[in-house]
Amino acid sequence: MPSGPPSSVDVAASAERDHASKVADLHARLADLGGAVVAFSAGVDSTALLAAARSALGDAVVAVTADSPSLPRAELAEAEALAAELGVRHVVLPTDELARPGYRDNAGDRCYHCKKELFVKVAERRAEIAPPSWTVVYGAITDDLGDHRPGQRAAKEHGVRAPLLEAGMGKDDVRRYSRERGLRTADKPSFACLSSRVPYGKPIDRAVLLQIERAEAALRSLGLRQFRVRHHDQLARVEVAGDELGFAFAEREAIGRALQAVGYVFVALDVFGYRSGAMNALLGNTLLENTP
Repeated sequence: MPSGPPSSVDVAASAERDHASKVADLHARLADLGGAVVAFSAGVDSTALLAAARSALGDAVVAVTADSPSLPRAELAEAEALAAELGVRHVVLPTDELARPGYRDNAGDRCYHCKKELFVKVAERRAEIAPPSWTVVYGAITDDLGDHRPGQRAAKEHGVRAPLLEAGMGKDDVRRYSRERGLRTADKPSFACLSSRVPYGKPIDRAVLLQIERAEAALRSLGLRQFRVRHHDQLARVEVAGDELGFAFAEREAIGRALQAVGYVFVALDVFGYRSGAMNALLGNTLLENTP
Protein backbone atom coordinates (compact mmCIF):
# COMPACT_ATOMS: atom_id res chain seq x y z
CA MET A 1 0.00 0.00 0.00
CA PRO A 2 1.23 3.55 -0.73
CA SER A 3 2.63 5.34 2.26
CA GLY A 4 0.98 8.52 3.50
CA PRO A 5 2.53 11.98 3.58
CA PRO A 6 5.57 12.36 5.83
CA SER A 7 4.82 13.26 9.43
CA SER A 8 5.99 16.49 11.01
CA VAL A 9 8.59 14.45 12.89
CA ASP A 10 9.92 13.02 9.63
CA VAL A 11 10.03 16.47 8.05
CA ALA A 12 11.88 17.91 11.05
CA ALA A 13 14.36 15.03 11.06
CA SER A 14 14.99 15.51 7.35
CA ALA A 15 15.56 19.24 7.85
CA GLU A 16 18.04 18.48 10.65
CA ARG A 17 19.97 16.09 8.42
CA ASP A 18 19.96 18.60 5.57
CA HIS A 19 21.29 21.38 7.79
CA ALA A 20 23.94 19.15 9.34
CA SER A 21 25.02 18.04 5.87
CA LYS A 22 25.40 21.64 4.68
CA VAL A 23 27.44 22.60 7.73
CA ALA A 24 29.70 19.56 7.33
CA ASP A 25 30.13 20.39 3.64
CA LEU A 26 30.98 24.01 4.47
CA HIS A 27 33.63 23.04 7.01
CA ALA A 28 35.12 20.43 4.69
CA ARG A 29 35.40 22.92 1.82
CA LEU A 30 37.09 25.45 4.08
CA ALA A 31 39.49 22.90 5.56
CA ASP A 32 40.55 21.89 2.04
CA LEU A 33 41.64 25.48 1.30
CA GLY A 34 44.60 25.32 3.67
CA GLY A 35 44.14 29.02 4.47
CA ALA A 36 41.55 31.70 3.77
CA VAL A 37 41.40 35.45 3.19
CA VAL A 38 37.81 36.33 4.11
CA ALA A 39 36.19 39.44 2.60
CA PHE A 40 34.56 40.65 5.80
CA SER A 41 31.85 43.30 6.07
CA ALA A 42 30.52 42.35 9.55
CA GLY A 43 27.21 41.34 8.01
CA VAL A 44 25.36 38.12 8.84
CA ASP A 45 26.85 36.11 5.98
CA SER A 46 30.48 37.21 6.13
CA THR A 47 30.55 36.85 9.93
CA ALA A 48 29.24 33.29 9.70
CA LEU A 49 31.80 32.54 7.00
CA LEU A 50 34.61 34.00 9.11
CA ALA A 51 33.53 31.96 12.14
CA ALA A 52 33.36 28.78 10.05
CA ALA A 53 36.79 29.47 8.56
CA ARG A 54 38.22 30.01 12.04
CA SER A 55 36.72 26.72 13.15
CA ALA A 56 37.97 24.79 10.12
CA LEU A 57 41.37 26.42 9.64
CA GLY A 58 42.44 27.71 13.04
CA ASP A 59 44.96 30.52 12.70
CA ALA A 60 45.21 30.16 8.91
CA VAL A 61 42.57 32.84 8.44
CA VAL A 62 42.64 36.60 7.96
CA ALA A 63 39.64 38.93 7.69
CA VAL A 64 39.87 41.81 5.21
CA THR A 65 37.46 44.73 5.38
CA ALA A 66 37.26 47.25 2.55
CA ASP A 67 37.26 50.72 4.07
CA SER A 68 35.61 53.21 1.73
CA PRO A 69 33.03 56.03 1.87
CA SER A 70 30.30 53.46 1.18
CA LEU A 71 30.96 51.73 4.53
CA PRO A 72 29.47 53.47 7.59
CA ARG A 73 31.91 54.09 10.44
CA ALA A 74 29.66 52.09 12.75
CA GLU A 75 29.98 49.02 10.49
CA LEU A 76 33.75 49.36 10.37
CA ALA A 77 33.87 49.46 14.17
CA GLU A 78 31.59 46.41 14.25
CA ALA A 79 33.93 44.54 11.91
CA GLU A 80 36.91 45.30 14.11
CA ALA A 81 35.07 44.14 17.23
CA LEU A 82 33.76 40.92 15.67
CA ALA A 83 37.14 39.92 14.29
CA ALA A 84 38.62 40.42 17.75
CA GLU A 85 35.86 38.34 19.35
CA LEU A 86 36.56 35.50 16.91
CA GLY A 87 40.29 35.75 17.47
CA VAL A 88 41.02 36.44 13.82
CA ARG A 89 43.65 38.82 12.47
CA HIS A 90 41.91 41.76 10.83
CA VAL A 91 43.21 43.89 7.97
CA VAL A 92 41.40 47.14 7.18
CA LEU A 93 42.14 47.77 3.53
CA PRO A 94 41.49 51.28 2.17
CA THR A 95 39.71 51.08 -1.18
CA ASP A 96 38.66 53.81 -3.58
CA GLU A 97 35.69 52.69 -5.63
CA LEU A 98 34.89 56.33 -6.36
CA ALA A 99 38.06 56.53 -8.46
CA ARG A 100 36.46 54.06 -10.87
CA PRO A 101 34.18 55.78 -13.43
CA GLY A 102 32.00 52.67 -13.65
CA TYR A 103 31.28 52.92 -9.95
CA ARG A 104 30.72 56.69 -9.85
CA ASP A 105 28.39 56.54 -12.84
CA ASN A 106 26.22 54.06 -10.90
CA ALA A 107 24.99 52.03 -13.84
CA GLY A 108 23.56 48.54 -13.45
CA ASP A 109 27.01 47.04 -12.90
CA ARG A 110 28.08 49.26 -9.98
CA CYS A 111 28.59 46.30 -7.65
CA TYR A 112 30.95 44.72 -10.17
CA HIS A 113 33.28 47.71 -9.89
CA CYS A 114 33.03 47.69 -6.09
CA LYS A 115 34.00 44.02 -5.74
CA LYS A 116 36.67 44.38 -8.41
CA GLU A 117 38.25 47.24 -6.47
CA LEU A 118 38.43 45.09 -3.34
CA PHE A 119 39.83 42.02 -5.08
CA VAL A 120 42.41 44.07 -6.99
CA LYS A 121 43.56 45.77 -3.78
CA VAL A 122 43.85 42.39 -2.03
CA ALA A 123 45.99 41.11 -4.91
CA GLU A 124 48.19 44.21 -4.82
CA ARG A 125 48.89 43.85 -1.10
CA ARG A 126 48.80 40.07 -0.96
CA ALA A 127 52.34 39.71 0.34
CA GLU A 128 51.48 41.57 3.56
CA ILE A 129 47.97 40.11 3.94
CA ALA A 130 48.46 36.37 3.66
CA PRO A 131 50.51 33.63 1.97
CA PRO A 132 49.79 33.30 -1.77
CA SER A 133 48.50 29.76 -1.25
CA TRP A 134 45.55 30.98 0.83
CA THR A 135 42.26 31.35 -1.04
CA VAL A 136 40.18 34.53 -1.08
CA VAL A 137 36.56 33.83 -0.11
CA TYR A 138 33.42 35.93 0.29
CA GLY A 139 29.94 35.49 1.75
CA ALA A 140 27.67 34.93 -1.25
CA ILE A 141 24.72 32.62 -0.47
CA THR A 142 22.02 30.83 -2.47
CA ASP A 143 19.58 33.72 -1.97
CA ASP A 144 21.91 35.89 -4.06
CA LEU A 145 21.34 33.73 -7.12
CA GLY A 146 17.83 35.09 -7.64
CA ASP A 147 18.81 38.77 -7.63
CA HIS A 148 20.90 41.17 -9.68
CA ARG A 149 24.40 40.59 -8.26
CA PRO A 150 27.09 41.73 -10.71
CA GLY A 151 29.68 41.43 -7.93
CA GLN A 152 29.61 37.69 -8.50
CA ARG A 153 31.18 38.22 -11.93
CA ALA A 154 34.09 40.09 -10.35
CA ALA A 155 34.56 37.22 -7.90
CA LYS A 156 34.74 34.68 -10.73
CA GLU A 157 37.23 36.81 -12.66
CA HIS A 158 39.57 36.93 -9.64
CA GLY A 159 39.18 33.31 -8.57
CA VAL A 160 37.33 34.21 -5.37
CA ARG A 161 35.37 31.34 -3.82
CA ALA A 162 31.95 31.42 -2.14
CA PRO A 163 31.96 28.48 0.34
CA LEU A 164 28.51 29.23 1.80
CA LEU A 165 26.99 29.19 -1.67
CA GLU A 166 28.96 26.09 -2.68
CA ALA A 167 27.60 24.30 0.41
CA GLY A 168 24.03 25.23 -0.60
CA MET A 169 23.46 27.57 2.33
CA GLY A 170 20.82 30.31 2.19
CA LYS A 171 19.98 33.09 4.64
CA ASP A 172 17.96 30.82 6.95
CA ASP A 173 20.84 28.33 7.06
CA VAL A 174 23.35 31.08 7.81
CA ARG A 175 21.24 32.59 10.60
CA ARG A 176 20.72 29.16 12.15
CA TYR A 177 24.44 28.38 11.92
CA SER A 178 25.16 31.74 13.56
CA ARG A 179 22.75 31.06 16.43
CA GLU A 180 24.24 27.62 17.00
CA ARG A 181 27.68 29.19 17.38
CA GLY A 182 26.52 32.08 19.53
CA LEU A 183 27.33 34.77 16.99
CA ARG A 184 25.67 38.07 17.90
CA THR A 185 25.05 38.76 14.23
CA ALA A 186 22.56 35.87 14.00
CA ASP A 187 19.57 38.20 13.98
CA LYS A 188 21.33 41.29 12.67
CA PRO A 189 19.26 43.13 10.06
CA SER A 190 20.45 42.78 6.48
CA PHE A 191 22.78 45.51 5.33
CA ALA A 192 24.16 46.64 1.98
CA CYS A 193 26.66 49.35 1.11
CA LEU A 194 25.44 52.95 1.21
CA SER A 195 25.64 53.26 -2.59
CA SER A 196 22.72 50.83 -2.88
CA ARG A 197 20.47 53.66 -1.62
CA VAL A 198 21.06 55.72 -4.78
CA PRO A 199 18.93 55.02 -7.89
CA TYR A 200 20.88 53.51 -10.77
CA GLY A 201 21.93 56.16 -13.26
CA LYS A 202 22.39 58.86 -10.60
CA PRO A 203 26.10 59.64 -10.02
CA ILE A 204 27.60 58.83 -6.63
CA ASP A 205 30.07 60.97 -4.71
CA ARG A 206 31.39 61.24 -1.15
CA ALA A 207 28.91 63.95 -0.18
CA VAL A 208 25.92 61.81 -1.13
CA LEU A 209 27.26 58.79 0.76
CA LEU A 210 27.97 60.88 3.86
CA GLN A 211 24.46 62.34 3.79
CA ILE A 212 22.94 58.86 3.59
CA GLU A 213 25.16 57.59 6.39
CA ARG A 214 24.11 60.46 8.66
CA ALA A 215 20.44 59.97 7.79
CA GLU A 216 20.51 56.27 8.63
CA ALA A 217 22.43 56.89 11.84
CA ALA A 218 19.69 59.34 12.84
CA LEU A 219 16.97 56.75 12.20
CA ARG A 220 18.87 54.14 14.18
CA SER A 221 19.09 56.54 17.10
CA LEU A 222 15.29 56.86 16.99
CA GLY A 223 14.97 53.10 17.60
CA LEU A 224 14.43 51.69 14.10
CA ARG A 225 16.26 48.44 13.24
CA GLN A 226 15.58 47.37 9.63
CA PHE A 227 15.31 50.26 7.20
CA ARG A 228 16.84 52.07 4.24
CA VAL A 229 17.05 55.74 3.34
CA ARG A 230 16.68 55.79 -0.45
CA HIS A 231 18.31 58.91 -1.83
CA HIS A 232 16.31 60.78 -4.49
CA ASP A 233 18.22 64.08 -4.57
CA GLN A 234 16.31 66.42 -2.20
CA LEU A 235 13.86 63.66 -1.26
CA ALA A 236 14.60 60.89 1.24
CA ARG A 237 12.31 57.88 0.76
CA VAL A 238 12.37 55.84 3.95
CA GLU A 239 11.72 52.09 3.78
CA VAL A 240 11.01 50.44 7.13
CA ALA A 241 10.42 46.77 7.97
CA GLY A 242 6.74 45.81 8.09
CA ASP A 243 6.70 45.22 11.84
CA GLU A 244 8.15 48.70 12.40
CA LEU A 245 5.89 50.64 10.04
CA GLY A 246 3.40 51.48 12.79
CA PHE A 247 6.17 52.94 14.93
CA ALA A 248 7.59 54.84 11.96
CA PHE A 249 4.25 56.44 11.09
CA ALA A 250 3.71 57.38 14.74
CA GLU A 251 7.17 58.99 14.79
CA ARG A 252 6.93 60.50 11.30
CA GLU A 253 7.51 64.06 12.46
CA ALA A 254 10.66 63.10 14.39
CA ILE A 255 11.87 61.15 11.37
CA GLY A 256 11.17 64.10 9.10
CA ARG A 257 13.02 66.56 11.30
CA ALA A 258 15.99 64.21 11.70
CA LEU A 259 16.39 63.78 7.95
CA GLN A 260 15.89 67.47 7.19
CA ALA A 261 18.69 68.14 9.68
CA VAL A 262 21.12 66.21 7.44
CA GLY A 263 20.10 68.08 4.30
CA TYR A 264 16.97 66.54 2.81
CA VAL A 265 14.15 68.93 1.91
CA PHE A 266 11.38 66.34 1.59
CA VAL A 267 10.93 63.09 3.52
CA ALA A 268 8.54 60.28 2.56
CA LEU A 269 7.69 57.02 4.31
CA ASP A 270 7.29 54.22 1.77
CA VAL A 271 3.95 52.50 2.46
CA PHE A 272 5.30 49.20 1.06
CA GLY A 273 8.04 49.08 3.67
CA TYR A 274 11.57 47.73 3.41
CA ARG A 275 12.44 45.53 0.42
CA SER A 276 15.94 44.17 -0.09
CA GLY A 277 17.31 45.32 -3.44
CA ALA A 278 14.37 47.65 -4.04
CA MET A 279 16.44 49.82 -6.38
CA ASN A 280 16.81 46.87 -8.74
CA ALA A 281 13.24 47.58 -9.86
CA LEU A 282 14.69 50.58 -11.70
CA LEU A 283 17.04 48.44 -13.76
CA GLY A 284 15.56 48.76 -17.24
CA ASN A 285 16.93 47.73 -20.58
CA THR A 286 18.58 51.11 -21.09
CA LEU A 287 20.82 50.74 -18.05
CA LEU A 288 21.53 47.08 -18.64
CA GLU A 289 22.61 47.57 -22.24
CA ASN A 290 26.05 48.64 -21.00
CA THR A 291 26.29 45.95 -18.33
CA PRO A 292 28.58 43.11 -19.50
